Amino acid sequence: MDEYLAALDAELRARFGSAPPEEVDTIYLGGGTPSRLGGEGVARALDLVRRHFVPAADAEITIEANPEDIDLAAASTWRGAGVNRLSIGAQSFDDRVLTWMHRTHDARGTATAVASARSAGITNLSLDLIFALPEALERDFARDAERILELQPDHISLYGLTIEPKTPLGRWVGQGLTVEQPEEGYEDDFLTAHRMLEAGAGFEHYEVSNYGLPGRRARHNSAYWSGVPYVGLGPAAHGFDGLVRRWNARHYAEWRDLAMTGADPVEGEELLTVENRVAEQVYLGMRSDAGLELFPEDLHVVQPWVDAGWSIVGPDGRLRCTPKGWLRLDALAAALTHHRSR
Repeated sequence: MDEYLAALDAELRARFGSAPPEEVDTIYLGGGTPSRLGGEGVARALDLVRRHFVPAADAEITIEANPEDIDLAAASTWRGAGVNRLSIGAQSFDDRVLTWMHRTHDARGTATAVASARSAGITNLSLDLIFALPEALERDFARDAERILELQPDHISLYGLTIEPKTPLGRWVGQGLTVEQPEEGYEDDFLTAHRMLEAGAGFEHYEVSNYGLPGRRARHNSAYWSGVPYVGLGPAAHGFDGLVRRWNARHYAEWRDLAMTGADPVEGEELLTVENRVAEQVYLGMRSDAGLELFPEDLHVVQPWVDAGWSIVGPDGRLRCTPKGWLRLDALAAALTHHRSR
């Protein structure tokens, strides 16, 4: 922990020096498992950040946490350090499934973590749930959705399982040891969640993978999707200043060693081209309920999507995906990007 925090301090000094602190609307500790820093470690990390960035009076300060890292002592220390939102990696409430995922918590552990967080005064809670697991697991996804609702979270993030190469799961699929969920099953899980969370429990399905109760949308993530600048710190972190995207050294040891020499641990950067901007504008607009502003010349492209029930065009002239459209987001965004880039 001391080593990580020293490197984080060094990166902040290398990049921002003695410049006057800037005010920020959100701070998010994630992209890994920052809860492994414990109560004291997270508090110290936020102290380092505050030397260079001052949270606004109503700032949203979030930590991603595994259930097994959350107890009353840690959560109380986080709350005292300014944390007011937790994103908890529940993933499932079936202990067999959690074992298959190599998770180190069980279903009871998630409920205990939620209770500890609330007892510590952190009441804005988001829970992650994964869907589209291999059929051989015989997982009851609807029951998992019921269990997550029983905990009364403010926000739910829903992610479909993806098979990545060079991972244990990718190798299992390649060797025929497991079979990924067919597209029909993926769609059924996604639409089941949509019905249960939005129509049944009053959540707003405001982004392809995210549901929030009114007033509880994730402000930090919403900023990413609207294209505003953000600072990324730590190994593999990405940042964007409005024109240039940059990313840090990916591996921890490399990032640490560069930072500790006083160097900026950046690995690469790119100036967004006109084509990049078109693609991002389309994709980011279509992935949220804010929608995408349409041009008159776009209408013949999107009309078949409207006819198929994949999207709607509102009175404000903005294109919005339906849940069935979000299932086809990549293909639809690529088609409209191609049209606009010709």
